[in-house]
Amino acid sequence: MNPNSDYGWTTKLQHFGEEEKINGAVAPPIFQNSLFVFETMDELMNAMLVHPAGPNHHYSRVSNPTVDIAEKKIAMLEGTDACKLTGSGMAAITVAVLSCVSQGSHVVCVDTAYGPLRSLLTDYLPRFGVTHTFVQGNEVEEVVSAIRPETTVIYLESPSSLLFQLQDMEAIAKVAKDRGITTICDNTYNTALHMKPHTIGIDLICHSATKYLGGHSDITAGAVCGSQARIDKIIRQEINLVGSILHPFQSWLLNRSLRTLDLRLKRHESTANMVAVWLEGQPEVSQVLHISLPSFPQRELYQKMMSGSGGLFSFIPMTQDHRKVTAFVDALQLFQRGVSWGGFESLALSLRVKPMGFEKETSIVRLFCGLEDPTDLLADLQRALPLLSD
Repeated sequence: MNPNSDYGWTTKLQHFGEEEKINGAVAPPIFQNSLFVFETMDELMNAMLVHPAGPNHHYSRVSNPTVDIAEKKIAMLEGTDACKLTGSGMAAITVAVLSCVSQGSHVVCVDTAYGPLRSLLTDYLPRFGVTHTFVQGNEVEEVVSAIRPETTVIYLESPSSLLFQLQDMEAIAKVAKDRGITTICDNTYNTALHMKPHTIGIDLICHSATKYLGGHSDITAGAVCGSQARIDKIIRQEINLVGSILHPFQSWLLNRSLRTLDLRLKRHESTANMVAVWLEGQPEVSQVLHISLPSFPQRELYQKMMSGSGGLFSFIPMTQDHRKVTAFVDALQLFQRGVSWGGFESLALSLRVKPMGFEKETSIVRLFCGLEDPTDLLADLQRALPLLSD
């Protein structure tokens, strides 16, 4: 199937990359093997040297037929030449960043990016002479002013974690390209169904495939997408030397999940929109931070960049007594306490944070709306909401 065909995304997710039916099997088999053998040494060396992942597979640490299928589907969705799957979303982020830095490099990163990435920049990479600057990212000028002569990476997450702030990625990517700086974007929240960063100039796109792409809370996976040259370089160096690809069985589960991505994402979106609108009308809630709301401060940028929203958002309670906020989260029955999101289950967290732009520490509740009946989720919130009253 041609990735540029007129078929819809849901149709492509069912069939793209699976044109060959091995023994007529409608679902691809799992190639649960560590290596591949060849008739001659010339064939083996050709597989190893002509292309980082072969023209043929030679070792499942770098490539595998089962893994290939999911990689082809995700690259097709993102509109990139290639995709490489890793064991976690953080692994994908790490190999992407490492592929673009060396001793003396400088990274510009949004302040509310994924927590472990912040730790990579603040605690780990300084050991190797890599520096960083955090920016709020709401204004293009702020990002541009943080660029130094030694800047090699601008790392974006739009919307960013917890506060769901957007960056004008197209404008930032243009500046970065003019200056020879690589742009990396975490597109986990949107998936390629709601935003395709590569089409507006972003060089590398990362996903925690544990979340929407996996969707069932039964795998841990990551993906990095980009040009063939960039992905080949990551395979030759970061994957080959310090990491490995996703295992075949998890890749098979991921491929299964991609078939229902469009259906699941629509349900997460519609439920979260309903819950967010309801919360805006509750006296115990000060502000709802959800990109789809008409009240969202960056509404125009959201409509410019994205075709939809997701199931993840947060709200700031009127009370800033964190004990009450935590008691509210603990009282929820359908919303479980958990750190990830993107699966079938609804989740809630109470957090005390002081990101850029906030004058003092603030208690925030993050919610993820799963696949439960929306009216049941509203009832769950309504039962617990009095605990936020002063």
